[in-house]
Amino acid sequence: MEEKYDIAVVGGGPAGLSAAMTAAQKGAKVILLEKDEAIAHSVRTSGVSWISEMEKLGITKQFYNPISNFQFISPSNDVFISGETPRSCVLDVKGTYQHLAMLAAGAGAKLMVKSNVINIKSDSGRITGIKASTPAGDLTVNCTLVIDASGFSSTVARKAGLANEWKRYGVGAEYECYCDSADSQTWMLMVGRRYSEAGYAWVFPLSKNRVRIGVGIGRPESQADPLEKLHFVLEKRLKPLDVLGKIQPLELHYGFIPNEGLRQATVSDGLILVGDSAGQANPLVLEGIRYAIEFGRVAGEVGAKSIAANASKDSLLEYEKAWKSRIASKIASAVKVQSRWIGLSDQDWDKEIEILRNMTVDEFLDFIKADFSAAKMMKLALHHPGLAARQLFNMVLK
Repeated sequence: MEEKYDIAVVGGGPAGLSAAMTAAQKGAKVILLEKDEAIAHSVRTSGVSWISEMEKLGITKQFYNPISNFQFISPSNDVFISGETPRSCVLDVKGTYQHLAMLAAGAGAKLMVKSNVINIKSDSGRITGIKASTPAGDLTVNCTLVIDASGFSSTVARKAGLANEWKRYGVGAEYECYCDSADSQTWMLMVGRRYSEAGYAWVFPLSKNRVRIGVGIGRPESQADPLEKLHFVLEKRLKPLDVLGKIQPLELHYGFIPNEGLRQATVSDGLILVGDSAGQANPLVLEGIRYAIEFGRVAGEVGAKSIAANASKDSLLEYEKAWKSRIASKIASAVKVQSRWIGLSDQDWDKEIEILRNMTVDEFLDFIKADFSAAKMMKLALHHPGLAARQLFNMVLK
C-alpha cells in the first residue's frame, strides 16, 4: 500500500498532534502515525505544567488540577513555598492528548494508531517518505516533509543518521494511585540518596484522593532501576508518604526524557524535529508538554508553508530560529543547574534547598520553570544578597 501526502508526522504525542493540527489548518495534506494502539495509551510523563502557558495554548481547566503550593523535602530539611492563587498544574495527560487528537482530526489530518515506522525513504540525503507497519498492512508514505515528533527515540532522525542516541537522560517510574488524603493544591519534590541516587522523587496530586508518585534517575550518573527505587519509597513510606494514608496503585507509567539540552540541528531537507525528539524539555522538573504543543504548532505552520519550496532546509530554518530564540538560552542554563543537582550529596541537598526558602512564588516559578534571563537572575540576586542567592546567580549565568 502506497500513499502520497504533503506532510507525514511521526508520533501522536502533544508535539505531533499539534503539528498535524496546524499543518492541516494551513491547507497541507497530513498523515500522523502513532506506534501505540491508542493516543495516550502509554503515559510517559508526570504531567506537571503551568497554568498561564496552558491557557495560552487553549488547554482549559477541565484538563488539569491547579497547584498553589510547592514543597521540597531533603534528608534533613523541608521548604514550603505557598502561593495565594494557583500557578502550576498537574495535567490529565490522557484527556489532554485525546483533546489534541480530536483537534487534529477535526482539522483534517489523518490519524493512524498502532502504526510503527520501520524505515525511511531518502534521495541524495533528503527524506522523501517513510515505511510503516499498520493494522491495515504495510504502508509506504511518499511526502514532501516528515515531522519527527517520536519523542525520546528520535526515530526518523536516527534512521536518517541525522541524530545520535541521547547520552544524558532521565528515566522515571511512576504510579498513579488512590490515597486516603492528599493536599490537592501542593506538589512535592523529594531529593537525596534515599529517594534517588541521581535525581528526585515526587508526589503530584490530581485530586484529594488521586496522586502520581514517582522516582526519576539520571543516566549515566546512576544505573539504578527507578521502579525498584519507587517500590522502596512506597514500602518505607518515606516522607511525605507517611501522611497520605492508604496508597493503592492504579496505573504504572514509565518513560524517558532527554536532559542534555537541545539538539543543535532540528531541520534538514525534508525533516523537522520537534518536542522531546529535539530535546525541547525543561530538565529541572523534566517537563516539556508546553514546549511540545507550542513548537509543534510552529513546526506545523512552517512545515505547511515550506511545501511550496519542496521543504528545503532553508525554508524550514524559520522554525529553528523561532524555538531557539524562545528557549535555547533558558534550557542551557537549566542544564547547568540540573547537572549540579545530580551530583549533590544529602548534606549538599540540605543546603541547596535553602536557596528556595526566601524566594517569592514568582521568583520560585521563574527558577523552576527554567525562565533564566540575566535580568531576572540579577533582580533575584539583588533582592536576596545572602550567600545562597549569590551561589544561584553564579551557577546559572557562568
